[in-house]
Amino acid sequence: KALSPRIRVTGVQVARFAGMVNAVQGTQHPMGASTIAEGIAVATPGRLCAEVVRQRVDDLLLVDEGDIEQAIVLLLEIEKTLAEGAGAAGLAALLRYPERFRGQKVGLVLSGGNIDPQLLAQIIGRGLVRSGRLVRVAVSARDVPGTLARITAIVAEAGANIDEVHHQRAFTLLAAQSVEIEMVLQTRGPQHVEEVLQALAAQGIEARRIS
Repeated sequence: KALSPRIRVTGVQVARFAGMVNAVQGTQHPMGASTIAEGIAVATPGRLCAEVVRQRVDDLLLVDEGDIEQAIVLLLEIEKTLAEGAGAAGLAALLRYPERFRGQKVGLVLSGGNIDPQLLAQIIGRGLVRSGRLVRVAVSARDVPGTLARITAIVAEAGANIDEVHHQRAFTLLAAQSVEIEMVLQTRGPQHVEEVLQALAAQGIEARRIS
């Protein structure tokens, strides 16, 4: 702002820990128990820090856990940059409020890459689900030898990769001598999922996406 007073500074907090928003805007957002944005999980900001924010920050935005997860995955996949939850908060705000920033030059501060590997693996997996590249499909078929081999061959021919397979014979509403097969598939995206389902349907196999 010292270089260009026209620059607007926007702060971002995770909705579960909106302490600064409460202090500056007089709101009463409830505090959560945990967040993946641990670096900004401050329930009660310091008096001096809050005063600086009042003077220098033009707006404060709240994002949720899903926004931050999406931002982490996008930074990793597109920018090849690893950011922790707090470090990805700026991009999370850009994703959540696109109209607010449309047509403007926006600079994002990426601060911190201290993230637990197991948490990162979970976030990546959930990101694949959100983008339709990891899906669960339920297939109903006759419970006879060769059925699973036939189904997996069709899925492979359609270009999808099978990550998990589960048979359900008892916990199903299907008739006796029938089986429901749940598969977790790696695909190229939603359109590819539809192509896989259509390929199964073309062979007389009932299939549906369940998540």
